Amino acid sequence: MATTTLQGKRIAFLAADGVEEVEYVQPREAVENAGATAELVSLAPGQIQGFDHLDHGKTYDVDVTVTEADVERYDALVLPGGVANPDFLRSDADAVRFVRAFFDAGKPVGVICHGPWTLIEAGVVQGRRMTSWPSLRTDLTNAGAQWIDEEVVTDGGLVSSRNPDDLPAFCAAIVEEFARPRS
Repeated sequence: MATTTLQGKRIAFLAADGVEEVEYVQPREAVENAGATAELVSLAPGQIQGFDHLDHGKTYDVDVTVTEADVERYDALVLPGGVANPDFLRSDADAVRFVRAFFDAGKPVGVICHGPWTLIEAGVVQGRRMTSWPSLRTDLTNAGAQWIDEEVVTDGGLVSSRNPDDLPAFCAAIVEEFARPRS
């Protein structure tokens, strides 16, 4: 087992209804197992509905709304995928501002599957090497990113992966990147 520690770090997970459950649960477990505190940030208080592909999954309690969340409180951000989840997020001005603020502050971000839609809306992918669910290739390329078909791509604090099959590599990479000292 890796000795990488995230002790004392707080990680925001930004998600809404339609989140791909495994892409939320496994990364959250990975950062918590490394010692971090994870918080679910969402568009509204209450719960969000997870999905297992197109089937309803479990619901998850929201810790804080995106309008109340302070980027300064967090050390890193994770954007899980699913199709509906990032579409809801990219349509919400507060969620887009929240995401952009992590990049403006130079804080690391992990994103998987359809999650990059929110990054595109935030205008933060220009010049980045990254991957995603294959159908986002054109969206990312049009937004100025260099799309690479690999299980995990790390570029200047941004960790991206394609799909649930990539979760072992993605989880290891976010823990490693989030543990890296920042200046």
